[in-house]
Amino acid sequence: MTSTQPPYRTAVPVEHSPPQPPTAPETAPTGVSPGRLVGLDVARALAVFGMYIVHIGPALSATDGVGSWVRYLADGHSSVLFATLAGFSLMLIAGRREPRTGLAGRQAKARIAIRAVVLLVLGTVLAMEYGGVIILAFYGVYFLLALPLVRLSAGTLAVIAGGLALVAPQLAFVLQSVLSESVQQTVNAYDPLKALSDVGVLDLLLTGFYPAITWMPIVVAGMALARLDLTATAVQWRLAVLGAALTVAAYGMSLLLAGKDALRSMAEDGKSSVGSAPESFGSGSFEGHRAASDLLSAGPHSGTTFDIIGSVGVAILVIVCATVLMDRLPLLRRLAKPVIAVGTMSLTAYVGHFVAQSVLGVPAGESSQESWVPVLMFILGATVFAAVWSRFFRRGPLESLLNAATGPAKYVR
Repeated sequence: MTSTQPPYRTAVPVEHSPPQPPTAPETAPTGVSPGRLVGLDVARALAVFGMYIVHIGPALSATDGVGSWVRYLADGHSSVLFATLAGFSLMLIAGRREPRTGLAGRQAKARIAIRAVVLLVLGTVLAMEYGGVIILAFYGVYFLLALPLVRLSAGTLAVIAGGLALVAPQLAFVLQSVLSESVQQTVNAYDPLKALSDVGVLDLLLTGFYPAITWMPIVVAGMALARLDLTATAVQWRLAVLGAALTVAAYGMSLLLAGKDALRSMAEDGKSSVGSAPESFGSGSFEGHRAASDLLSAGPHSGTTFDIIGSVGVAILVIVCATVLMDRLPLLRRLAKPVIAVGTMSLTAYVGHFVAQSVLGVPAGESSQESWVPVLMFILGATVFAAVWSRFFRRGPLESLLNAATGPAKYVR
């Protein structure tokens, strides 16, 4: 998704699922019920906070020590964590451990399709104001493309995710190499989405900030995770080993093949997260003028095979660690309730931070930003709002509207 702007607007998972039967309490839409996998909500909250750090915090070039590590880890990894959790959330709707079939299965697919359309519309509207870095329209495409996969097993989904991770970045590179600018302009000229905003069909699939061609492996990996029993100790251990192995293997191999700059973040150049960076390809895809050797890198948002595999490995580790900590440390779980609340309304937190930035006039990721105070205030504000709201409502504001929009799915027969 190579553009003249680095894609540091990260993704956001949508509201988690419609109301579920009592036999599956962990799939409740919001709130902290005894059987709920609150580790996922913690992971969502961490992704939200990572997004705030990238958008509002100081540029990587203005940080040092621990701050540099925090800033670097937020780049790219936050969006991949969101996309992984998005795949997980799809399976909460379609049937987490066992796929829904028959009428229930058709209605579940209808809910997913409706959500996809709503997100596509909402993303397009937001892109009209905030530009092509908005992830929501891309989410709509991911959801539609994932519909044929919702009944597959964890093993099959894992194989598909792995195959896509190995093939898709190279395919994207080839397609963008042969897709001339004149062809792109012709396609965009007849694209109503492009006429409305910066995000057209071609952007959503191939050339945008988060193109489906290179981001679907991440979503499918999250779907595979959802098929597993994350509360089982044996599964947790296997996933921890898998996540660590993917992370070390991908980043280690990239460093070996591409050299010391293989993991370099575009933020290291001090670029604004919404400014221009003509030489960047951090959109997750490649343009024809890039060298084939760039496919060996693994920097944040590079969209290479190494980036996808390594970032998914990190996402798995975060999800497993959050799940284990919430399950094994009841005191920590009680203390983390405000953070968990942020995770239950991540769509609201995502859209809300754009609105808040506009209203308050907060600079968005400018290279001149050196203070951590604005981002800390956004994190505190989101946490307080979510904690207060969750005491009176089961879902966040936008999550409630999204859930209501799926109501017509019950008429599917």
